[in-house]
Amino acid sequence: FDQKLKDKKITLDDFRRDLRRSLTVEKVLNKEITSKINITDQDVSDYYNAHKGEFNLIEAQYHLAQIYVSPMPNPQVHNLKNDKAQNEIEARKKIQMLSNRLDSGDDFATLAMNYSEDTETSGNGGDLGFTPESSLQRTDPTTREIVMKLKPGQYSPIITVQDPASKRVIGFRVVRLIAKEPAGQREYSDPRVQQAIRSQLRDRREQLLKAAYYEVLRDSAKVNNFYAEDVLKNSGLAK
Repeated sequence: FDQKLKDKKITLDDFRRDLRRSLTVEKVLNKEITSKINITDQDVSDYYNAHKGEFNLIEAQYHLAQIYVSPMPNPQVHNLKNDKAQNEIEARKKIQMLSNRLDSGDDFATLAMNYSEDTETSGNGGDLGFTPESSLQRTDPTTREIVMKLKPGQYSPIITVQDPASKRVIGFRVVRLIAKEPAGQREYSDPRVQQAIRSQLRDRREQLLKAAYYEVLRDSAKVNNFYAEDVLKNSGLAK
């Protein structure tokens, strides 16, 4: 930590001041903007009716998560336990330990956050998002065959990941099928559809309002930015 501060040429006091400032800004934004955003049922319904095509899946999709362990030393791996296998023997022992804990009832996402060595997914519980069936067809045959046999909520046995060319072991994974979405039109009555739309509309509105809010603050001592002020006014956030 101290070395990172030196690399960035800032002192500990500078870091603390910047942290306090960031937290203050976040609190202000939450008070002035985020907490006041209201997405109505009519907003959600209107969006669905105008964008039905977005909810028509042309192929089945698999919502997957994984716990991944690699025998390759990698200083960039950061899970909550800062736990990293350094060779194949350690990797095999580690993935077996995690598989045993899953069999004992431990939560998959928690184990992924604590121990998974996939830098892109360990922080969100190993969540890989939705994978179209066509993409699954292009993965290695072992993983594909196992995943397509899983039922939602089930997880796989340990899968050995090999380099296709050299057949060298490059990792081990346990994959969980969170959900499977069949091809076809997803109806508005599906709560997941409504929640996805609501989240998307909230995120869009929040980004627009934050940009307008910053614009008004920046220009408050200069020339009025009437467009930004109008955005805030129409959203009920202008003072």
